[in-house]
Order: sequence, then C-alpha cells, then structure tokens
Amino acid sequence: MSTPQPPGPRLAEFTTLRLGGPARSLRRAESTDELVAAVTECDRAGEPVLLIGGGSNLVIGDDGFAGTAVLVASSDIEFGRDDDGAHVTAAAGTDWDALVAATVEAGFGGLECLSGIPGAAGTTPVQNVGAYGVEVADMLRGAAVLDRSTGDVSWVAPSWLELGYRTSRLKGRDGHVVLAVSFRLNDGAVSAPIRYRELAGALGVDEGSAAPAARVREHVLALRASKGMVLDAADHDTWSAGSFFTNPIVGDDALPAVLGRIADRLGADVRVPQFPADGGVKLSAGWLIERAGFTRGFPGDDAPVRLSTKHTLALTNRGEARTADLIALARTVRDGVRDAFGVALHPEPVFVGCSLD
Repeated sequence: MSTPQPPGPRLAEFTTLRLGGPARSLRRAESTDELVAAVTECDRAGEPVLLIGGGSNLVIGDDGFAGTAVLVASSDIEFGRDDDGAHVTAAAGTDWDALVAATVEAGFGGLECLSGIPGAAGTTPVQNVGAYGVEVADMLRGAAVLDRSTGDVSWVAPSWLELGYRTSRLKGRDGHVVLAVSFRLNDGAVSAPIRYRELAGALGVDEGSAAPAARVREHVLALRASKGMVLDAADHDTWSAGSFFTNPIVGDDALPAVLGRIADRLGADVRVPQFPADGGVKLSAGWLIERAGFTRGFPGDDAPVRLSTKHTLALTNRGEARTADLIALARTVRDGVRDAFGVALHPEPVFVGCSLD
C-alpha cells in the first residue's frame, strides 16, 4: 500500500525526468548565505532536507519527500589567476553549461568537452561528472563545503573528495553541502586533450591532441544533441536523467567468462568495446544493453517510459509516466543484461524515496 503523500509542490517540475511526488515544503536559496541558512535552520529543527540543483541526476519516488526541498539557485561566476594559472570559481547553483560557455567565451579552455551536460555546478564533483574523455577531476581546483555537523565552511582539495568513476566521498551521503566549485583553465582557448575517438573523428584531429575550445564545444553540443542529451522541452528523448547506468568495470579474473558469454550470444568474431580502468576493464553499458536485446525505443510507442529513440543508455519519460514505471523499466534492462552476459549494471542517478533493489 502506498504511504500518504506529504502536502506541497510536486518535485517533478524540478527534475529533468519530470518525475517525483510532492515535498512537505520548498525553499529557494538565491545565494550561498541563503543556502547555508536554509540547511542550517532545517538541521536545527530536525527537518529532513533534499537539495536540488539542476535536477538532472535525480530520481524521486512517486510518494515524494517528507521534508523540505531546498532549490539551490545561487549563481555567480568569477575568473581569477594565481601561480598555477587561470581558474574560474562558480556558486553551487550556477547552470553548468552556462559556466562552460562563459569559460570558452572568455578565451579559456579545459571544460569544453563537458558542454551540454544539464545540472548545476555544485553537483559536478559529487558525481565526478564526465563526458567525451574528460572528468571534473581533471580540472577541479577545489570545492567550498558546509560541514552540517559543525556548521563550518571550508575549501577542500580534490584529494579530500576522493573522486572516482562517477563517484566521490559525497555521493550518497548528506554530511556536507557543496557551496562553490573552482576549476583550472587552459590559456589561449585551447581544449583539453581529445581522448574520445568519436569526438576526435568529428573534429578531424588525432586522439590525444588539442583543438580550439570553441570548436570542440560546438562539436560536443552537436554530438550530445544527436543522442538526445541536450535538454529540449519539446523532445521527450531529453526527458531523462542522462546516462542511467554507469559503464561497468569487469575485473581481470571475471573478464574471460563475460567475453565468453558475449561470444556465445553474438558470435566469436564480435568486437567488444573495452577500455582500461582501475580494477579491470571498462565495458560500454550502452553496447551491452543493445546486444542484450533492448533496442532504442524499447519497449514500444505506447509505453509511458522508454529507452530513448536516440541512445539506449537513457531512460525517458514520454509525458505521462510515474517513477514506478521508470523503476520497472530500469530493472528489466538491468536484469536482462545480467542474464545475457553476467554483467551487473549500476545506476548513475541519486534515488530519493525509491530504489532498484
């Protein structure tokens, strides 16, 4: 039986999936001071807090959140320079793509491969956001955080954050709140090294080389748009949480059995995308999903939630879905890949009031 929903605004309007039930109350923090005050006041009152930035990596259950949702709307961008070179610092609520665009327009490079990613700047180190061969960890100088147990605000180094593949010491924990982030930048509008083969091909450059940051940004936005990964209210393929599953890392001891199962299903001559990774080999989640039989648009036109028609790694709300529909499809895909290849897929978004377990 479903538990009674708390009164208040539906949180669906604040997530890119456009899913999620109501919160008990809602607060909007327009500045860093307001964000600290909102969290501190709720903590003192014993009120549960849900922080929402861009809502791009958030799955909220249909029953909503029995507490206060704090919308992180602080927005400020400041460029600077020190002995290590140029850098940019942004308040946590700053739109991420607006920040990337501002760095390119100001004549700097380094963040352009992360163009078009929806969400707020303050969430990027929590997930160690990455795309097209670049991760936040590559350019991060540090983050300002609020320690909720003491009320102290301090700048922490990337090493403190323990950044890993789509994770950090902050992910899945609520002891600290990111208030601001700061990134190193490249002078001369030069991009980070192009490590992603598809992007290098689009640019016509060798992997590992650099290119003009503005040109890289243009091509990244075009590639993301072709996969439904740039927000567009009129395109239901973008009503998603982005890549729903992380690319699985298979240990060296388990890899032969996995490759054997893939060969049994697809043929001995199949070429399996593989990439070096800490602890083993990284496989492509999207490739595995498709080869397990889940094609673009699965399970069909009449379904309230479908795989994107442009990219199988995105689970999309077609307009009238519930979070329960999304969870059901995610389980079907996850279990299908496991049954076909013996590979466990793990979700990338943060779940509130729901779970795949």
